[in-house]
Amino acid sequence: MKQLLSLVFMVSLFLLNGCATAPQSDGIHRVVIQISTDDPRAQTVALNNAVNLQKKYGPGNVQVEFVAYGPGISLILPTGKQARRVRNLAMHDEFTFSACNNTLGKIKKRSGKTPRLIDGVGVVPMGVVRVVELQEQGYSYIRP
Repeated sequence: MKQLLSLVFMVSLFLLNGCATAPQSDGIHRVVIQISTDDPRAQTVALNNAVNLQKKYGPGNVQVEFVAYGPGISLILPTGKQARRVRNLAMHDEFTFSACNNTLGKIKKRSGKTPRLIDGVGVVPMGVVRVVELQEQGYSYIRP
């Protein structure tokens, strides 16, 4: 019995942590990737994760939304280290980039101006809420 409970616990953790990307009824694997750090390595890993998912499942079989907030907003600024790569990925239907409006508002309050975003990046009211909403819609969650 103890082993069974341990197995159930491990499987639950596996599923809750977004390690499983089961396709929805239409066959598309939907994934939300949280970007809340300005660490260049973590941001590179996040982008690599998305590209690897597309390679594994094939074009048209994966939908990835990057949600950037807090210090992670640096990923989607034209001055960011990954700007060129983000621009290229944003041109594909499989990849969506969303910026947190709360974070943009805080930056504007400090600096006096709203930062310009990379073309193709959308704005959502609150990044953390967007992550929750996508998970409630069946998206698998990844945070590199």
